[in-house]
Amino acid sequence: MKKLTITVAVFVFGVANLFAQLPDPGFNVDANTAIVITDPQNDFLSPNGVTWGVVGESVVENNTVDNIEALFKVAKEKNITVFISPHYYYEHDHNWKFEGALEVLMHNIKMFDRTGALSVEGFKESGADWLDNYKAYIDGSNIVVTNPHKVYGPESNDLALQLRKQGFNKIILAGMSANLCVESHLRELVENGFEVSVVKDATAAAILPGLNGYEAAMVNFRMIASHIFTTDEVVEQLKNSSY
Repeated sequence: MKKLTITVAVFVFGVANLFAQLPDPGFNVDANTAIVITDPQNDFLSPNGVTWGVVGESVVENNTVDNIEALFKVAKEKNITVFISPHYYYEHDHNWKFEGALEVLMHNIKMFDRTGALSVEGFKESGADWLDNYKAYIDGSNIVVTNPHKVYGPESNDLALQLRKQGFNKIILAGMSANLCVESHLRELVENGFEVSVVKDATAAAILPGLNGYEAAMVNFRMIASHIFTTDEVVEQLKNSSY
């Protein structure tokens, strides 16, 4: 039994050491690089948003609002294309016959609700609207707003199509929220052959008793993405690129 215990301990130590030396493939910005931002909307990022009670701590700690704006700003200065993948729910979406835990919650609190796909009635300043800080940037000619995604990932919208149609194969990914939409976009884009980096402080997540969505996301970002940037690091690289 003692020998078995020692063997198991050595194995566990070896695995832990392996992960501590996990390679960082790196990520270099070039003309094939675009920025993707998920859900830069009031319900996530405004103190008046319906999720602020659970995401606010993480948003403030990461300086998420300002860091996302820094990405918009450098993209405008360098004319880098930014793709926004928003989250909207229309009335017919509330008729789904089954939902996961967070889907039920989002529908119950009317998160990202709009009156309909063909109407902007009640949209301005609503939870589904863009954060005010970002509106001037989103009106820019370098911005592409995709169809809305409906759960977490971009499988149900045209993000991959829009990226490929414009010839991009490298992605700098940021937005809300870390362990849900950002991570789901990361996974799907990687599966579709895109090279993806994540900006770790230009995102945030819900923190609940026993559940820290941000910490969970950081583990998977490290294992899946080509590289993890801070906002300062990626802004510097974007400014110095010959994009």
